[in-house]
Formats: sequence, structure tokens, C-alpha cells
Amino acid sequence: MSATALTAGLRAGPVDTVHPLLVRQRPATGEPHLRGLLLHGLASGSSVWDSVWPNAPGGVEAWVADLPWRGDYVSAWGRQYQETDWMASCLDAVPGGVDVVIAHSFSANLLMEFLSRQAARGADPYAEYGIKGIVLVSPFYRRNADDFAWDAIAGMQQDFLKITEEGIRLRPGRPIDPDIQRRMARRVCERAGPYGWMRFFEVYLRTPWLRTDLIPVPVLVVTGQQDFAARESETLAADLPQGALRVIPECGHYPMAEHAERFSAELDRFFATFLPTPRSA
Repeated sequence: MSATALTAGLRAGPVDTVHPLLVRQRPATGEPHLRGLLLHGLASGSSVWDSVWPNAPGGVEAWVADLPWRGDYVSAWGRQYQETDWMASCLDAVPGGVDVVIAHSFSANLLMEFLSRQAARGADPYAEYGIKGIVLVSPFYRRNADDFAWDAIAGMQQDFLKITEEGIRLRPGRPIDPDIQRRMARRVCERAGPYGWMRFFEVYLRTPWLRTDLIPVPVLVVTGQQDFAARESETLAADLPQGALRVIPECGHYPMAEHAERFSAELDRFFATFLPTPRSA
């Protein structure tokens, strides 16, 4: 397994011993003809995709990222004064370009923001990185600024706690006692802290101004029926020029973990719509 590590210019200290961004390659199953990059959400990690691999579509050369907002680094990332465009850094770390980007939750929003911002500046990020399709898993999206009410702020904090607890519950291994699970989730939220939380909330608040019209490639939006933002995924899919929606029944914020086989089948069907010719590394 190869790995690419990228570091940002941080103030000297213990945190510098840990790379903010790690991009690793997973071996392809079968002859690779599609290169994919998988991005996890806030206070999570690349292990969130582990349940996908036993059912992964054949011929996919997968690259997985551990991003600066992963669980063991989120506090340091949230407190960084200067903003780094980690989406560009992540895409640059994959040699030969990326056919499809699969992004979960917070990373889905960052990806859309990055691509639309680059396109608005006159660049063509799709040609630059070779992106032919995108999969957005459980994204956050509101079409109008008035959709954000004052009372929603406190509710979203509680939703984040519930999402974190759900992610812990779905980890492979023996079941965790519900009380321990709840305490673990609270600890993760405390680690993210107000700075990490505000980074997420600022991105969420900007979604009414997201230039969805500048994301012209096929986009599959996947959400769980029980995810609190499921209706937002429906709205987003409708606003994307080539958006398609898949709602997985009896599923929450982590369809790739909770219903890995169904999730992988949806990926397989989506990939078949734009499979490229075999490409060289």
C-alpha cells in the first residue's frame, strides 16, 4: 500500500509530528479502469469506508484520505488561523487524476464549494483532475438563507452529537454499551470543540449561495431515509444539472456502513454510466 503525506505550515510544536493529510491507495479488485478518491466527514476517518471493501465494485483503484478534520486531528485543524484548500491538496495527492470523488457529509460540502469556486474563477477543475462523476453521501444543503432559523443552531449541535454516536455504533466489532457509546460521542464532540463546529457551520450557512450550476458532471446523491438531512439531499439533487438521488430505507447518516452492500450496488450502477476507457497511471 502506497501513501502520500502532505503537511501544512503550522507553528512548531507536538502537533507537527502528525500529518494533517494522508492519502493512501487501496489495491484494486480486478483490472483497474476507474480511479476513485474517498473522503470522510467531520471528526470521522478513512475507516468509515471499511464496510464497503468486501462489496466494492470491481476494477476500482481506490484512494482513501485521512483529512485534517478526522477525529484525532480535528482540534488542531479547527484552530488553524489560515485556511488551507485541502480539497485541492487531496486531489493533487492522487497520481494520474481522479475519475470519481466519493465524499461524505462535511467533505461533500467542501468538495462542492471547491469545484464551484474554481469554475466561477474561470478554471476547469473537472478537466484538471479528470473528474467524470461525483458521489455525495449525506450532504448538508439549504436552498435559501431564510431556511436557517435562529433556534436551529442548538438543534444542529444535538444532531451532530447523535450523528457521532451513530458512527460509533456502526463501527465493526463487538457492540458497545449504549452509555459508553454516548460518552464516547460526547468526547469526540468536545475534541472538535467550538472551532471545529464553527468551521462546519460556516460551510453549511454558505450553501444557499453554492453555485450548483457550475457542477456539470453526473452527481449521485446518496442518503439514508432516517438521516435528519435527507430532505436536503433531495433538494440538492434537484438543483444539480445532472443530479440523481438514491434514498436507502431504514438507514441513517452512514449508508456506506449501515447498508454497505446496497451502497456498493448503487456505486456500481452509477459508475457504469460514465466508465472511462482504461487509463495509464
